[in-house]
Amino acid sequence: QVQLVESGGGLVQAGDALTLSCTVSGLTFSHYQLAWFRQAPGKEREFVGTVRWDSASTYYADFVKGRFTISRDNAENTAYLEADYVTPEDTAVYYCAASSRISHRTLYLSATEEYDYWGQGTQVTVSS
Repeated sequence: QVQLVESGGGLVQAGDALTLSCTVSGLTFSHYQLAWFRQAPGKEREFVGTVRWDSASTYYADFVKGRFTISRDNAENTAYLEADYVTPEDTAVYYCAASSRISHRTLYLSATEEYDYWGQGTQVTVSS
């Protein structure tokens, strides 16, 4: 059984740093590209960023503007989303997802349909 479990969300202050974690079980972690998505109230789920199976490349949505870093530790079967600082516009449920479409080329996987497995999400609420 495949499980992706996000953690690290909660109520934070604008300007604070934030780190989210995603622990994965039930699959060979290094065989999958990992990504983070988010969904704010009343909005569609949107792509945040992704990291290749071997951490050789990353790809981010334009709105990130250098504030977020996505990484992974294959020895720990864990992916991370680190925010240097958050703003109220970052308030959303954050999801991690895994795609089997790995390659030795950079894959710009930004659509929900391109991912096979999803976590249940962790709520991030940013106060001003």
